[in-house]
Amino acid sequence: MPLSKRLFDLVTSGALLLLLWPLLLLLAALILVRDGRPVFFVSERMKTPEVAFGLIKFRTMTHVNADSGVSGGDKAARLTRFGAGLRRTRLDELPQLWNVLRGDISLIGPRPPLRQYVAKFPDLYAQVLKSRPGITGLASLVYHAHEEKLLRPTASAAETDAVYSRACVPRKARIDLIYQRRRGLGLDLWILSATLSRVLR
Repeated sequence: MPLSKRLFDLVTSGALLLLLWPLLLLLAALILVRDGRPVFFVSERMKTPEVAFGLIKFRTMTHVNADSGVSGGDKAARLTRFGAGLRRTRLDELPQLWNVLRGDISLIGPRPPLRQYVAKFPDLYAQVLKSRPGITGLASLVYHAHEEKLLRPTASAAETDAVYSRACVPRKARIDLIYQRRRGLGLDLWILSATLSRVLR
């Protein structure tokens, strides 16, 4: 990661945490009151093909001890009423600002993949993960809504995995590699502003 990008991440994520901490506390309190513990969900993700980290989100589903794989229609029944709103507005991802401060991820970059997909597509992710993963990115803006549409009808973990592997992984990777070739401060600022605009809408 270029030093300028790391400095941008530190300054921006630090400023956002200072600005948004009342909202973070409010959302945490509402989750605790409405849905109970745990407030946060920590998912293992890959920073590089070899290095994993814990990605922090507000919990949006009923808790189970063995949760794995991407979220599709097979997990829809576990989505809490409050969690559905958090996901729709992407406010569940605000705790990832802490991951940015830690250096696990950047503000802008490919979404950090689950270990199982890095193992399944090693050559592809060896290229994609040359960029530091991010909270949001070009693929998130371009493909997120279509991915949700594809995964919504899936009825089992196996079906969700099959659809995600066949239709989502290669297409998102192509977009991530376009970002990798063209990345710069101007593109990062555009992606960040477009993401914030979408959240505010």
